[in-house]
Amino acid sequence: MDSITRRRFLTASGVVAAGALAAGGTAYGLGDILGFRDDAAAGRILVLVTLYGGNDGLNTVIPYADPAYAANRPSMAYGPDQVLPLAEGFGLNPGLAGLHRLWGDDRLAIVRGVGYPRPDRSHFRSMDIWQTANPERPENTGWLGRWLDRAGGDPRLAVSFEPVLPPLLAGATSAGATVPGGALKLPRGVDDKVLAGFGAPAAGESAGRARAAACYADLIRVQDLVDEAVPDEEDEDGSEQPATATGGQAPPLDRQLALVTRCIEAGAATRVYSVSLGGFDFHADEKSAQEAILASLDKPLAAFAERMAGRKVVVAVYSEFGRRVRANASDGTDHGTASSVLLMGDGIPGGLYGEPPGLTDLDDGDLRHTVDFRDVYAMLLADVLDADAHSILGGWEGRLTFS
Repeated sequence: MDSITRRRFLTASGVVAAGALAAGGTAYGLGDILGFRDDAAAGRILVLVTLYGGNDGLNTVIPYADPAYAANRPSMAYGPDQVLPLAEGFGLNPGLAGLHRLWGDDRLAIVRGVGYPRPDRSHFRSMDIWQTANPERPENTGWLGRWLDRAGGDPRLAVSFEPVLPPLLAGATSAGATVPGGALKLPRGVDDKVLAGFGAPAAGESAGRARAAACYADLIRVQDLVDEAVPDEEDEDGSEQPATATGGQAPPLDRQLALVTRCIEAGAATRVYSVSLGGFDFHADEKSAQEAILASLDKPLAAFAERMAGRKVVVAVYSEFGRRVRANASDGTDHGTASSVLLMGDGIPGGLYGEPPGLTDLDDGDLRHTVDFRDVYAMLLADVLDADAHSILGGWEGRLTFS
């Protein structure tokens, strides 16, 4: 026990990053968020769901009626009798039954062909582009971080339940809060007998370290809250998602959304929540594997949307890119370009939006985007967060409409 300090314990157990311990950073306990009240911050709430790894859009929102779809994916294609029908010759992946019910109630909007000029097929660069909203050059602030700068800079306005604060919540003068909500990992030398004191303040320590300790104490309470919010039968194994090329380990999506639900229903003034699901990089044997992971997205997401009905909450789901049109030799797909963005919630009319990219008019084997992703962001900033999208998005003039 003498060989481990509280600082080392907090860092090793994943409660907070070492940099946050040193400087106070953006690590907060759940109590900080639940108790956050700010009349000036009242408004609609944005819940952003990031799918790390590059979700295959063509086998998510499926153009089953286009002969080029089956021709390019002879063993991966879904037939008309396998999809969950939408309209215009499109259908949802069979793993998305909950979202299909929302579609039937005119509560799911699907924006097709979303991408950006001169796409990059690197996980890292493409996610950087999506999270900073700048396809032209590297950027050191996220699009929601820039919103936070203009909204007053309180980290609790933008909260992530991921293990590390995503770049999209980093501003120039402020950053969002990260509330760790995963399983507690104990380093060697620590057992139940020494845990109780880690959450207590220590004489002479900095305010940042005191907050980090409080985060650990709160993490124990977080686990209790999640256990209440997510019944055992809905949590398949309680394990964290595996690390992926663009996203590290994170609590299962149902647990992340359970925490978001808790905060919203408690009346927290937070305007933005960021959650994620990894594991979409299927280069081989994709069809059944993607259907399974889409089902793991569908169940908690549809349940969350149902629970938030009547509240001022909007959900947006995106991935860093889609996949190539033609299947590879391993019955998988390689990194591609344009894909679909899913939207649901308060004020979002259901339907298909955006021109579907052609499957024969390709750019070096990839789909040509028909909707710039900044159009989607501009709508979310202006209509959901009541913000000046033009200035936050570097003078971008476009905006998604639902007409």
